[in-house]
Amino acid sequence: MNDRVASLWVYLSATPLLHLTLTICIFVLARLLYRHYGRHSWMNPVLISVLALVVLLISTDTPYDIYFEGAQFVHFMLGPATVALAIPLYRQWSSLKRHPLALTVSLLSGSLTATVSAILIAKLGGVSDQALISIAPKSVTTPVAMGISETLGGLPSLTAVVVILTGILGASVGPWLLDKLRVTNPMAKGLAMGTASHGIGTGRAIYMGDVAAAFAGLAMGLNGLATTILLPVLWTWFRG
Repeated sequence: MNDRVASLWVYLSATPLLHLTLTICIFVLARLLYRHYGRHSWMNPVLISVLALVVLLISTDTPYDIYFEGAQFVHFMLGPATVALAIPLYRQWSSLKRHPLALTVSLLSGSLTATVSAILIAKLGGVSDQALISIAPKSVTTPVAMGISETLGGLPSLTAVVVILTGILGASVGPWLLDKLRVTNPMAKGLAMGTASHGIGTGRAIYMGDVAAAFAGLAMGLNGLATTILLPVLWTWFRG
């Protein structure tokens, strides 16, 4: 048995499969911890997995490029996973059609708040314009945010980091904050999670029920569209 394990380790360590295997195993363990602690928001599996992988890469002095060579399959699956979020949206389509005004007002106000607050806070922090526009689309799903950032002269790599941190923070703190504010309507919860923390927040909203998940998925998609339209206008006005 030990010889088989040793042979498997030698094979994995010599191929890109090592880091893919480690990523999957760490996430599975993080999911088990998440369930064990009653799906507490602070035990978010994405947060635990990221922290564990960062510690692992630093302690083994592994360059990110080497890690990504093996783990890029997970990155590839981001697209299908995002599309799969449309399933609860389809199930709750009849409910979605009954609230067009509330959806429009919520999405526009949420998109504007996320964008303007990011610009103002970054400006008060004295960051450069390039870093500022990289931070601005923080509440939009990663591929869209990186495209917006690159088009407006930002740094897509910085945008990706900020977007992921925003999603993790929103998924971890969002449910707790909504409970403290006594928000009980699942539609409102879903809209808040999807607008503020994109795909990671939408993934967390799935545990709030089908209604919350459907509205979170809709908010995530439409917030990406709204930010794509609004941010260039706001950025031109801000610089002018």
